Amino acid sequence: MGPWRLPLLVAALAGCLLPARGCVMCDPNVVEALKSLETDYLPGHLEAKHHENVMERVKQAVEAFKDLPIDEDSYMGVVDEATLQKAAWSLLKDLKRIMDSDVKGELFVKELFWTLHLAKDNFASYAAQFQKAAFCPNKCGLMLQPLIWCSTCQKQVHSCRKSSNCGERKVKVHQMEDMILDCELNWHKISQGLTDYSFYRVWGNNSETLMSKGKEPTLTKTMVRPKDAGTYRCELGSVQSSPATIIYFHVTVLPKRIVEEIPSPNTETKDEVALGEVTLDRPQTATTLQSQSPKPEKVLRSRLVGLLIWGFVVLIASVATVILLSRSGKVIDFIKSSWFSTGSGAAQDSEVSEEKAKESRRK
Repeated sequence: MGPWRLPLLVAALAGCLLPARGCVMCDPNVVEALKSLETDYLPGHLEAKHHENVMERVKQAVEAFKDLPIDEDSYMGVVDEATLQKAAWSLLKDLKRIMDSDVKGELFVKELFWTLHLAKDNFASYAAQFQKAAFCPNKCGLMLQPLIWCSTCQKQVHSCRKSSNCGERKVKVHQMEDMILDCELNWHKISQGLTDYSFYRVWGNNSETLMSKGKEPTLTKTMVRPKDAGTYRCELGSVQSSPATIIYFHVTVLPKRIVEEIPSPNTETKDEVALGEVTLDRPQTATTLQSQSPKPEKVLRSRLVGLLIWGFVVLIASVATVILLSRSGKVIDFIKSSWFSTGSGAAQDSEVSEEKAKESRRK
């Protein structure tokens, strides 16, 4: 058993000797619901002669919620406010279900006390969960946790005392970058009685220099240099005489990062230019020429398409010429003139040839 549990155990054992109310009775909503059960529901659902006896048994059953075995792993006679609210809400829900069902007489009494029995089991489960996970959750340091004592329904602050030294942390940061020392632990926000975070620079002769103090749990130093390497200490104060948390930071300043420049996609490097020149000067092989030369099928197809186009153009031109000449009435005259001009020229040629023959004979 840890030393922080001993005072709590003594208080729990002392509470067993005193008149107790039971944890769920510490919630005013539960007290109000039991009053409503007695004044509003019982008169119409149970004979009047049984009212006093039933309500006395109900109060005893609710107060018996505290009668759980004292165990540091399951129940120590205290809960936090969240656990109390869960147990009270569960009981209120079951009471409302009974009252909405409109059950009467002996069946109502049996249903009521069975519900209270299940509610006690639920409370024991909630209390065990709290004891394991939420009771004094700090692994180190001093936590001031507000708790509710089931025997008296009083809310008090319990000191969860453990080693104030919460260890050492190694921090590595590159030169000219920001150094961030984080002193916050997960239980700091739910603890009461905490004051300020103080950060100190620890020197070789064990002397210290205060660097910052306030509510912020972090220390930030921009653009660190090699001289900033060393040991730092964070101390979280409390309303009590001892600090709540102490953490040491061992800072190592690494050399400045080397940032490599990445060329843009449109910029060619020397290697890329040389590679391009080699590609251009590479001799073309037979395979390359064959892949670059067009295929015979494509050549033949292109030639046929060209011939068809030219034939179509000539046909259109001929039709257009015939139409123009027929409209002007010169087609027939053109044919006749061509025919007769051709015949007369042939006759003249024959006459000239006969005259030349006669002159040669005379000679």
